[in-house]
Amino acid sequence: MQNKYLVIYRQIAEKIQDGEFPPGEKLPSEHELMEAFHASRETIRKALNQLAQNGFIQKVQGKGSIVLDAAKFDFPVSGLVSFKELASSLGNRHVTYVEKLELIEPDKNVQKQLQALPGSKVWKVYRVREIDGEKIIFDKDYLKQMYIDNLTEKICASSIYEYIENELQMKISFAKKEIIVEEPTEEDREYMDLDGYSNVVVVKNYVYFDDASLFQYTESRHRPDKFKFVDFARRTHT
Repeated sequence: MQNKYLVIYRQIAEKIQDGEFPPGEKLPSEHELMEAFHASRETIRKALNQLAQNGFIQKVQGKGSIVLDAAKFDFPVSGLVSFKELASSLGNRHVTYVEKLELIEPDKNVQKQLQALPGSKVWKVYRVREIDGEKIIFDKDYLKQMYIDNLTEKICASSIYEYIENELQMKISFAKKEIIVEEPTEEDREYMDLDGYSNVVVVKNYVYFDDASLFQYTESRHRPDKFKFVDFARRTHT
């Protein structure tokens, strides 16, 4: 016999997919679900956890379980694309705000991430991405000045990659990526519309030129309700 929480999970998931529980609205409370399904609180919580793990709901502190839009924005994990290249699929209205553009001596952490020499200079770029009126991505970019001598706010607001490839005639080749989930920092709360969300998804990028020179380290910080991270894998046969 199937676990009762899985039966409840599937019934609620179907209601979400059918639009009975629209995106952005709250699910009924745990107590209401207990009564509706004649189930214990533990069983309801297991079902809600399963819904959260599979991207149907987001538990928000003080707000309950919020139904997510099944049509989240696809963020390609394997691809190496700029926000400008990705933006056409990210909503009807998208704006990039350049919050910081500074030439700095990197601290020990940035030195380590960028493999930068002590005393070298690094561009520090903070950009906030607003999609359909909500600030949901916060990008922290660090780029070695030895490769990119000049950066302007206009370049950063448009596309740094476009500038590097078209103006500087340098070939960006590959990136190493790490994806983690963290509690929001004070900077996250300052720059993003987190609206009570208790975590952010962080994509760390180490980006290289075609001669394998590391030139950029980025932390792309995302509000978790708006993105699904997609990848494509092919099994190799020997």
